[in-house]
Amino acid sequence: MICREIIKEIEARFPKHYAMEWDNVGLQVGRSDKEVKRIYLALDATDEVIEEAADWGADMLITHHPMIFKAMKKINDEDFIGRRVLKLIRDDISYYAMHTNYDVMGMAELAGKVLELSEPEVLEVTGSMHSESGEVPVGIGRVADLAQPMDLKSCAEMVKKAFDLPNVKIFGEPDMQVHRLGVFPGSGKSAISVSLEKGVDVLVTGDIDHHEGIDAVAQKMAVIDAGHYGVEHIFIADMEHFCREKFPEAEIRTAKIRQPFWILT
Repeated sequence: MICREIIKEIEARFPKHYAMEWDNVGLQVGRSDKEVKRIYLALDATDEVIEEAADWGADMLITHHPMIFKAMKKINDEDFIGRRVLKLIRDDISYYAMHTNYDVMGMAELAGKVLELSEPEVLEVTGSMHSESGEVPVGIGRVADLAQPMDLKSCAEMVKKAFDLPNVKIFGEPDMQVHRLGVFPGSGKSAISVSLEKGVDVLVTGDIDHHEGIDAVAQKMAVIDAGHYGVEHIFIADMEHFCREKFPEAEIRTAKIRQPFWILT
């Protein structure tokens, strides 16, 4: 297939207009007319990921997080982003990023399924889409009542198992009873206030610092910080399934699931 044909299929399922206005999604580097026989999938376009894609002979790299967020006035080998761009161009790899459009149209629902939430609602509404029943809200994250109340420690164990994580960080007392759970993949700082408004007892997210965590607890809401990568690595398997279904003639390879940090205990 041709790169632009692959992009057309992706954007039919995850339209770019659902991305936040500050975001930078789409074809970031490379040729739209590139013939694509091999697709490499990863969460981030790190040096390691780009090297692996190039060594494998990938024609296209697709990631969740955009490598280029801000305007670049220079592209050279004196900057690590510039070196990545040069590497992609040199190896003729077309690079595509799908970020908050995927968060809204894919990641939110997927995270709810991973946690087996029943009849979840949108946590942070960012827009709407037309359906047979009319306009329905869309957005980032999901919220639902748990099938059975549980203590916070048990809930954290459930999150660890669901996302296949070695550890999570918890703000709140271990024996605190939680009834209503919210999940906000990625950085959940902006989701704390809306979670409180929607009666969430425990918010599962990433990138929560000390002050945000203790302030949430002071307002009677616990937080399970499963890590930005920890909650979002589910993108890789989901997009692998999508690509194998939509592009059966292409070879698909995925980056290994690697936490970007480790904890000394």
